[in-house]
Amino acid sequence: MNKISQLFNIQYPIIQGGMIWNSGYKLASAVSNAGGLGLIGAGSMYPDVLREHIHKCKKATDKTFGVNVPMLYPNVEEIIQIIIEENVKIVFTSAGNPKTWTSYLKEKGITVVHVVSSSKFALKAEEAGVDAIVAEGFEAGGHNGREETTTFTLIPMVKEQINIPLIAAGGIATGRGMLAAMVLGADGVQMGSRFAASHESSSHENFKNTILNVKEGDTQLTLKELAPVRLIKNKFYNDIQELYSKCPTSDELKTLLGRARAKKGMFEGDLIEGELEIGQIAGLIHEIKSVKEIIDEIIREFESLAKSIYL
Repeated sequence: MNKISQLFNIQYPIIQGGMIWNSGYKLASAVSNAGGLGLIGAGSMYPDVLREHIHKCKKATDKTFGVNVPMLYPNVEEIIQIIIEENVKIVFTSAGNPKTWTSYLKEKGITVVHVVSSSKFALKAEEAGVDAIVAEGFEAGGHNGREETTTFTLIPMVKEQINIPLIAAGGIATGRGMLAAMVLGADGVQMGSRFAASHESSSHENFKNTILNVKEGDTQLTLKELAPVRLIKNKFYNDIQELYSKCPTSDELKTLLGRARAKKGMFEGDLIEGELEIGQIAGLIHEIKSVKEIIDEIIREFESLAKSIYL
């Protein structure tokens, strides 16, 4: 049996990215019901909202699901306690030191996965005791590594260094991409952008429709001085570039960023002043579909290509 399917007790080694403002209980439960692993994105939720989404997810699926926790967010201690109290069995951590919470979570019987952007951080995560690694290339949407290492370069390099299961992320939205990642050494894949453009995603319809119009070159990694993030090029993105031309300080960048830009863009649908986070693979996403349709399509393509290549 596949290592990732076994680790999470799921049918297919497909994990949905715990994207802020996209990954509510509807998306997470739909992915789990369709045979993958759904993740609730705690990064855009106050603790009481997270608890509510966990409750609703439990009602919407009897399958395994998890919570994604970006450790740079405030309220992280309260979020961890809620996850434990609600008996969630899988946690994906990112944007922080895996040593901070891994042993504590594992003591509580929780499976821990950490997201990294380099072999160096993959080794640190393995040393911290995580159960699996997500290695994410800089094609990915949202917050990202500074190294600008592509997924298909990163996966074999990380595979060479670690002994625990490996999940590929960044630039994967099809069965073809899933097969390629696994040929390079991944045991499973994590997809964000493809699920952002689903009926069950909690993001605004304006944002979903914008994803369909993204072509190659329409996204860019920026704001490396704060936290690198891949954005669609809109007015807000252009404002950032204009400020960069004046050699801004970090404080000036923070002032421009302000508060709740991602919520404004992805959740409220402000395509002009909002932060629109999506991966480069959006250029291959042409239709908003249900989660079940997406996963069924990916598995059909994966299995068909695997047979044609290996026979």
